[in-house]
Amino acid sequence: MKELPVDKGTRVKLHFALKFPDGEVIDSTFEKEPATLEIGDDNLPENFEAYLMGMKAGDRESYQVPPEKAFGQHNPNNLQTFKRHEFSADMVLEPGVMISFADARQSELPGVVSRVEGDEVEVDFNHPLAGRTLTFDVQIIDVEPAKPTH
Repeated sequence: MKELPVDKGTRVKLHFALKFPDGEVIDSTFEKEPATLEIGDDNLPENFEAYLMGMKAGDRESYQVPPEKAFGQHNPNNLQTFKRHEFSADMVLEPGVMISFADARQSELPGVVSRVEGDEVEVDFNHPLAGRTLTFDVQIIDVEPAKPTH
């Protein structure tokens, strides 16, 4: 049986780690159970899947992922200012606090308070990893055809 390369329609068992360039680990499966995912199931952002394409069981790689291929550049338009009274009175509002908003489609949209000044609360809706170059370490353990879903 020839080695199956990672491609659309494959199920991949892998270890991965996401790190900052200084080596600080954001997320890793290397010390835990490996992750299993189907290519195209949106478990991994498409840009990260692209790095896996063509890898085979036993391959191990480390990739430098620029912001535009990771979580995008920091977008100043994603900073929004609210009035203090728009939040419930008992809510703690200080920089670094994560708040969940419902967007127009009632999906959850997390934001992080970036500034509180008088009656103004500035919330940053950028992905927390926006604007960062990341290191993506991957070790492919197994690649098999995805089971057809009926």
